[in-house]
Amino acid sequence: MTDISPLAPKSLPALPEIRGVQLATAETGMKYKNRADLLLAFFPDGANVAGVFTLSKCSSAPVDWCRNKLALAEPAKALLVNAGNANAFTGKAGDQAMAATITAVAQELGCNENQVYVSSTGVIGEVLDAELINGHVRNLAANLTEDLWQEAADAIRTTDTFAKGATREAVIDGQTVTINGIAKGSGMIAPDMATMLAYVFTDAAIAQNVLQELISSATDRSFNAITVDSDTSTSDTLMIFATGINDKITDPGDPRLNDFKAGLDDLCQDLALQIVRDGEGASKLITINVTGAAHDHAAKTIAMSIANSPLVKTAIAGEDANWGRIVMAVGKAGEEASRDDLRILIGGQKVTEHGMGVEGYDEDLCTAHLKGDDILIEVDVGISDGSATVWTCDLTHGYISINADYRS
Repeated sequence: MTDISPLAPKSLPALPEIRGVQLATAETGMKYKNRADLLLAFFPDGANVAGVFTLSKCSSAPVDWCRNKLALAEPAKALLVNAGNANAFTGKAGDQAMAATITAVAQELGCNENQVYVSSTGVIGEVLDAELINGHVRNLAANLTEDLWQEAADAIRTTDTFAKGATREAVIDGQTVTINGIAKGSGMIAPDMATMLAYVFTDAAIAQNVLQELISSATDRSFNAITVDSDTSTSDTLMIFATGINDKITDPGDPRLNDFKAGLDDLCQDLALQIVRDGEGASKLITINVTGAAHDHAAKTIAMSIANSPLVKTAIAGEDANWGRIVMAVGKAGEEASRDDLRILIGGQKVTEHGMGVEGYDEDLCTAHLKGDDILIEVDVGISDGSATVWTCDLTHGYISINADYRS
């Protein structure tokens, strides 16, 4: 069994029941033995749904299906997720296998196929075994329960070393609503949805168009601000299901949403950081703050250049305060930067200014900071007031070992 990441939280928080959400899991043995790898979520009274998906031009069959069904704006009734096989780049055979699982779920739950959403994660290029999955659908439907969040978070994992979940409460019109989220992700993590699956559930009554704006905005500051290895998955999926479907709030600008929006943003950032903390082989969480850029987009481009640099990431893994590699990553980003105004701080200590290293800075202090597991790099590029924050992890031998043996 894979060792749990040293950056893992102590435990999965206790996620409360969500009105209108029922869950069940099963062990299919598709790839993983003696663990659940199939999740069914059921929304008996329906749920408004919105989502954000991978920008990969080789997206999986489930991603294409979900995109198309969201456009119909029908309430969702079910979500089926399997781990171990991504059903990506599998042609018509993959489409047919996916369709067979959707049909089985719809028939068992008595709903329209257009109301069934699906996700698959795992190996690319292998057709999904629909018969294997469908053999468990009836049992899943018969064992649905409101209190199965730990098992649900476990069932969607692939190379993850720990289950990922978060919960928040928010007040809308004086009424408390709950937001629960579960996610998986460990490798093949880069923005354009960050490689992962994530599902958010709430008993708030929010229209689909509002949900879409809320989840898209939350994604920009969370899942699209993380990277482990710069590789964007074919299967990235983030969906939010709201079971209070009377469309009480239909305007994205409604001030009654302020507390809910803050809770959703915080929950998404929590899940995104859990994914980085579980980066394959990771031993350090790295926060990169870039300021002084021409605009916010430029700041994010520079921050991602630093975060995706193997040289920067390996230096941090080796606890080597080699700030020259950060200079390199800023320079290659293709955005404006002033050599003589560029300032770099490691762990709060300024190491460069005026186009050179700070005379007499304490490298031992930087090294001591790099020996910790929460690393802070701050860069001001001296152009204007654009800013961005992104998160990544270090690059160790563990990443190579995991990915060299991924299909074994």
